[in-house]
Amino acid sequence: MLALACAGAAQARSAAETMDILMWNREPVGGPFELIDQTGKVRSDRDFRGRLMLVYFGFTYCPDLCPTDLMAIGQALEQLGPDADAVQPVFITLDPERDTAEHLAEYVPLFHPRLLGLTGSPDAIGAASDAYKVYFAKIAIGKDGVDYTIDHTSFIYLMDADGKYLGFFPPGTSAERIVEIIRPRLATPTR
Repeated sequence: MLALACAGAAQARSAAETMDILMWNREPVGGPFELIDQTGKVRSDRDFRGRLMLVYFGFTYCPDLCPTDLMAIGQALEQLGPDADAVQPVFITLDPERDTAEHLAEYVPLFHPRLLGLTGSPDAIGAASDAYKVYFAKIAIGKDGVDYTIDHTSFIYLMDADGKYLGFFPPGTSAERIVEIIRPRLATPTR
């Protein structure tokens, strides 16, 4: 599942190259996006300036990693209490075929009322995933090949109030650890 590569890139990156980028900020991570939220409203990365962002790429039919990580995000926001208002949690689907705005409207509130679910065209999703160095691939399952899953990297990206990459939380990071990393950043004045 952690076959790390840059989706849509001409050549696939090795896991080591991608981890090098994410850990040491060797290339820009994150960037502009324009997607549709669960209410049908167009949203861009600029909408969240002035707040930290927790950005997670996944899909609603994910059996384990996505719900586990989204639950940790929701629990972290609860633990932050009123300070959570300075953090915008964002879930960007990698499965726009099934994850419509209407479907996201049912799914994202299960994890936190402020979690914003984003979908869009395959090209828009591809551009966002490229910017964040997210690997994903549609994998057919079953004999008829009609059903499928999405193989993907599972990181929670932490972006600053200006939309710049601060780092990532690996899969399975606890809510307590997320809070431990975020809380000091909430006390830091923005420029």
